[in-house]
Amino acid sequence: MALMPVTESVFLIAESREHPMHVGGLQLFVPAGEPHDLAELIHTQFTTGEVHELFRKRPGRPVNVMGSLAWSREDDIDFEYHVRRVVLPAPGRIRELFQFISLNHSTPLDRYRPMWELHIIEGLADGRIALYTKVHHSLVDGVSALKLMMNTLTTDPDDRGGVATWDPSLFRAKPAPKPSTALETVAGSLSLGRKLVGDLADFVPAAARLGVRALKNEGAQLPLRAPRTMFNVPIGGARRFAAESWSITRMTKVAKALDVTLNDVVLAMCAGALRGYLIDQDELPESPLIAMVPVSLRKPGEDRGAGNSVSTILCNLGTHESDPLDRLACITDSTVKGKDMMREFNTLESLVFGAATMLPLLFGPVPGFVNNTPPPFNVIISNVPGAKDELYWNGARLDGVYPASIVADGMALNITVASNGDSMNFGLIGCRRSVPHLQRILTHLENSLGELEKAVAASA
Repeated sequence: MALMPVTESVFLIAESREHPMHVGGLQLFVPAGEPHDLAELIHTQFTTGEVHELFRKRPGRPVNVMGSLAWSREDDIDFEYHVRRVVLPAPGRIRELFQFISLNHSTPLDRYRPMWELHIIEGLADGRIALYTKVHHSLVDGVSALKLMMNTLTTDPDDRGGVATWDPSLFRAKPAPKPSTALETVAGSLSLGRKLVGDLADFVPAAARLGVRALKNEGAQLPLRAPRTMFNVPIGGARRFAAESWSITRMTKVAKALDVTLNDVVLAMCAGALRGYLIDQDELPESPLIAMVPVSLRKPGEDRGAGNSVSTILCNLGTHESDPLDRLACITDSTVKGKDMMREFNTLESLVFGAATMLPLLFGPVPGFVNNTPPPFNVIISNVPGAKDELYWNGARLDGVYPASIVADGMALNITVASNGDSMNFGLIGCRRSVPHLQRILTHLENSLGELEKAVAASA
């Protein structure tokens, strides 16, 4: 039985029926031959062969005690349960696909099994095959989840060596753990408390140093300073998913013309879209919305294949500004100051800052907490870099990858972005009750990019 780091256990501790803590993703593939043949091949490849240790981990038992503190190992993987093949109802539009994902993303993963599922989806009218995966956030963060999927792909359309996401050959070689004896299991359980106390002892002085350094960075956005919005409310268990792609070439032209980063353009698109959506709902606050933006703590060359290694910065989205360039100026100023502050932190201090930012969400289920405390932020916006080249799996071309992340009490909307080829793919997940007509945010994203392009043209 292996102890969970705090960065993993927090997602199990915070989980409830209404607040599942899994990350997901939708991948669309254009078959090289018949769609049915591709679906059959995927099913065969993903239900045979060896399974890496990451995908054998399950919460310790009893799950309501040790399951939030330690990992156990599943010896026999029930592929019939974990890998599912489904057909969309007619007429097989993207609408039916998004409805399927919305419903399935609402249900928690089984804690008595390794916490992952894969759905092979047929029946799209255009002949594409969709894969919907969901993996518990205690196992992987967003960067890791995308990397695991990308590891199965190749730039060679003639390559026929594609394997499953959990094939051990895709991971760096690590010795398999030896089965524990009964005595070792008891000893390991007794050591969990000592290890947790040690972790907390390290976190306390790190938190003190963090406070001093944060105060020194004048202008950096700090938690609990966001306005209250329609997104910062208690939520139900039902979800709605929507997604769309934009050309990276188109977005890069804006970034170069305004001398900002591509990520700044992503944030500016989201800011404009949220402003437009909230105006439609007559819910735009006078103060600017604050976004929590995850940042990876992995160093260049470090293995991104598994686990959680992420902190956060907070970004002023400038939604109080009607001019798109003024909003962009708020964003760039905020992200620069946030990154400058993060550079002064060591890894532990960065983790503490991320934990402090997210901590209020853990108390969200407490009656009255969300409605009577200031929001730590208003929305999460993540940008996960993908591959620049066209990618294939056994000849099938990857046509899009759309993330589906987590929402919680006090945080009813999450926007996650991933790239592939020339596409920047936006995946939106929201509380079905608290964020009505979620798909309209997609229209506002297009309008927001159009406003930036017009501003560029006007200044040329």
